Amino acid sequence: MFVDQVKVYVKAGDGGNGIVAFRREIYVPMGGPAGGDGGNGGDIVFEVDEGLNTLMDFRYQRHFKAKRGENGMGKGMHGKNSEPLVLAVPPGTTVRDETTGEVIADLIEHKQRAVIAKGGRGGRGNIRFASPRNPAPEMAENGEPGVERDIQIELKLIADVGLVGFPSVGKSTLLSTVSAARPKIADYHFTTLSPNLGVVDTADQRSFVLADLPGLIEGAHEGVGLGHQFLRHVERTRVILHVLDMAATEGRDPYDDFVTINNELEQYDPTLLERPMIIVANKMDLPEAEEQLTFFKEQLEADYPIYPISTITKTGIRDLLFAVANKLDEIPKNYQPLEEKEDRVVYRFEKEKAAFSITRDPDGAFVLYGEKIEKLFKMTDLNRDESVQRFSRQLRSMGVDDALRERGATDGDTVRLLDYEFEFME
Repeated sequence: MFVDQVKVYVKAGDGGNGIVAFRREIYVPMGGPAGGDGGNGGDIVFEVDEGLNTLMDFRYQRHFKAKRGENGMGKGMHGKNSEPLVLAVPPGTTVRDETTGEVIADLIEHKQRAVIAKGGRGGRGNIRFASPRNPAPEMAENGEPGVERDIQIELKLIADVGLVGFPSVGKSTLLSTVSAARPKIADYHFTTLSPNLGVVDTADQRSFVLADLPGLIEGAHEGVGLGHQFLRHVERTRVILHVLDMAATEGRDPYDDFVTINNELEQYDPTLLERPMIIVANKMDLPEAEEQLTFFKEQLEADYPIYPISTITKTGIRDLLFAVANKLDEIPKNYQPLEEKEDRVVYRFEKEKAAFSITRDPDGAFVLYGEKIEKLFKMTDLNRDESVQRFSRQLRSMGVDDALRERGATDGDTVRLLDYEFEFME
């Protein structure tokens, strides 16, 4: 089964907790703190494997969690860092944050890696908080939470050449004729339900990858037929082969077909028509084809190269393959990530997120929330008074106390943060 789009939840590993410990060694009269730091949590990493051409591995497992770091140990020993969780993806994979739509990674080269979710750093042990004022601190940090996010993984196949055209014009037959690929071929529309790839070798020892894309019809860019689902795979091709039924066996005019498909490509992505396009006039073995081809050339306004072929008699195919190989030699094989093209880069100022926000619950309690304040709270060891006091000082320095007073908080009011409740005190 071909899978080219899937939604997945990823959770990087939390950092290990730092610990509170003290040296108690013989002949060491002033032991002092000796609590080590926790280890870093594992990252979620995507790595390109050129042997894959589908996202099937993500179809049945939609949740991925990396291991947390080990806790710190006595004698200042650092907890073990966790190894990253490496997941293999096919070349041409784009990863987006489902909530924001931000492109996290665009993976196109073999062995290319990208960190999709960063693991949390290990919490600091009490040895890190020692100071002349407090030489024996009884506080440590919990590990930083690892990044968790819902992501959308999308595959845009990397092929040198893409076959486009209406259903039943002979795209699959052409692919099976020029390569070892064996796509399903039948005498009805939408026989091809997923893209097929084949490696084509020319007589002069050149080769390229050819993609047979499911048939497009009018309205494909809006989701009609199968086109909207698979148009994305045309984006990375360097040359487009536009296959036409020049014999008009289904009663359609070849020129109208040509204009309709080009319009769908333009509606989906205007840059697609800027790429080299070769017209393949198929089914030339039928008697009506020659007359239709002459009429087609009279109507054609742009100067596209046209190659008459027959996949049944195999005439014209050799010249077509040479023409495609020659055109590919003129185009540098540089698969620049789609989201990094210069004409698509937009620079904009992004205001820094507020450290916290305050709302009120129906019962009158004040609710604190925000990414920064919640992370600080999760890294606080609530079992130790010094850690709680440090967290209180951090809130005060962030302006939480003043903000609560401005919202009307008075002595004894309830303040909630995540699943915990505190009492506001002047």
